[in-house]
Amino acid sequence: MIRTMLQGKLHRVKVTQADLHYEGSCAIDQDFLEAAGILEYEAIDIYNVTNGIRFSTYAIAGERGSKIISVNGAAAHCASVGDILIIASYVTMPDEQARNWKPKAAYFDGDNEMKRLAKAVPVQVA
Repeated sequence: MIRTMLQGKLHRVKVTQADLHYEGSCAIDQDFLEAAGILEYEAIDIYNVTNGIRFSTYAIAGERGSKIISVNGAAAHCASVGDILIIASYVTMPDEQARNWKPKAAYFDGDNEMKRLAKAVPVQVA
């Protein structure tokens, strides 16, 4: 059996730019991409915490250290400057490997400052 698992995520990044007329994609600070193990041109899912919209696009590298999160092209209809996003990439693997898999997670404050890195998503408590 093959399973699709969370590979990496950027948790609660803030949109700094939305450009309807750019070719497409989501430009992400290169430091952020590396922290979550997301490659340039990799497919990503974006979950807009602010408005509840979920959509797919691909990542492109933004300037290192710029803190840029730019939602481009048609996807710019799904996010506005200041919106809070979760950006995720996924990987497929055999069931045996998936059972011990740990994703990369980078957590951010409201100003795109990376607060911590983790090799797992914390357990939710009641």
